[in-house]
Amino acid sequence: MRYYLKPLSLLIAGLITVSPASGFAAKPEEVFQILASEIALQRGEASAAYQTYMSLAKSTKDFRMAQRAMEIAIAGNAADLALEAARTFDELNPKEGKDIFVTLLMLNQRWSESIGPARARLLASKTVAEQEKLIAGWREILNRFSSSDAAWVSFFEIVLPSYQKIKDNDLLYTFALSAEKANRIGVMENALKQILKKEPNNVSALNALGYSYADRGILLNDAYNLINKAHQLKPDDPYILDSLAWVNYRLGKNQLALSQLKKAFSMKPEAEIGAHLGEVHFVLGERDAAERIWRASEELDASNKTLLETIQRLQPDRVPVKQNKLWDGRFAVKVTANNQSQQGGTGSFTLSHDGQFDILDLRNPVGGALAKITIGPSSAKLDDGKGVYEAHDADTLVQNYLGLPLPARGLANWLSGLPRIGASSTLTRDAMNRTQRLIQDNWEMTYQWNDKHQLLRMDLKRINGPTQIDVRLIFDPIDE
Repeated sequence: MRYYLKPLSLLIAGLITVSPASGFAAKPEEVFQILASEIALQRGEASAAYQTYMSLAKSTKDFRMAQRAMEIAIAGNAADLALEAARTFDELNPKEGKDIFVTLLMLNQRWSESIGPARARLLASKTVAEQEKLIAGWREILNRFSSSDAAWVSFFEIVLPSYQKIKDNDLLYTFALSAEKANRIGVMENALKQILKKEPNNVSALNALGYSYADRGILLNDAYNLINKAHQLKPDDPYILDSLAWVNYRLGKNQLALSQLKKAFSMKPEAEIGAHLGEVHFVLGERDAAERIWRASEELDASNKTLLETIQRLQPDRVPVKQNKLWDGRFAVKVTANNQSQQGGTGSFTLSHDGQFDILDLRNPVGGALAKITIGPSSAKLDDGKGVYEAHDADTLVQNYLGLPLPARGLANWLSGLPRIGASSTLTRDAMNRTQRLIQDNWEMTYQWNDKHQLLRMDLKRINGPTQIDVRLIFDPIDE
């Protein structure tokens, strides 16, 4: 008992003291609620404690109540509740709450929502050093989600108004990369030139600026000079060698480019280098060699944009499977933990694709409607006829509502044998170039096609620690 009483008494004393920010001093009934919440928390009733503190935060306008609710949610790994509390914390005390709120938005991958408050926080900074410290912290989070285009684009939008003041070349280079992801090539090149003005031998900036010119087929002599200088400074770098080969290819030196790309790909087998090597083979009439390299590259990262664009541009009819806009099928789910089946479910579904949105209708085994889920690029909404539920991630929404770990976020792409854009993947094909196996978002998928290249069955498996999730999707053939 002594172990709990001292920390608890100190905590209560801190919470009921008059807050300079709010002028709040707890009333007797509010002190009782605080005390009851802390006792409930020690008994394992974290949800009740959280709700009480959130209610107190809204009624008293004391930011410390929201801060305590946030701490409880974080300790309980309740990300959405922590974010809700952080939002209230920020509303009541922007000076102290903004940084935490922005950080939780990013960690929860609520990228578009993070732009406004993060940019406001950055612009409110009094010195460039303070701005750079903030940007460096956000870059650490960006590095955790570096495969997400949304993360890069949000980083770009946040830093854009302030980038010309940045003195740290490493931060400026990260911003330049984010500008490229946001398709703001002019801003990217300005940032790289800003680096080179201060540091003419910055190898990363030399290579990036030269490659930008070469890839667009402009200023090829300037591109060659920039990349060649980088190559001389760092001759064993496979990425710079890839850039040098690419500018030589643009200059019509195909055999030299082929030799350099083969060396670069052997040094660093990566999808983008493989895309370039495959293109040079293809242009030289070596179609089988191009196909071998592209397949090897798809096994490295089938979601790579350069690889996808290259194959689509040179061989638009390479894959016989057409992407549908409507799928009807049946599903069965089995969850196994410690080698024992613990959970399962069956039903049917219809998935339709419309522009940027997927609409997933789930039905129970006898055909009754369960839910309609609308999946957007950065949000999901579930309507069960009784209420509407929203989340930033479709998979989380389905898991929380149905209790079944059904993959929803990438399903429209996956049913066509394609990876979801924005996350790394590996893909293998059969002799007819149809997807045979795809791994993405921790799901491993295997495919069965008919002789008309229609999907008959897809099996999905996900292993999360001791728990394995198996999902089977069955489709009826479509008459053509």
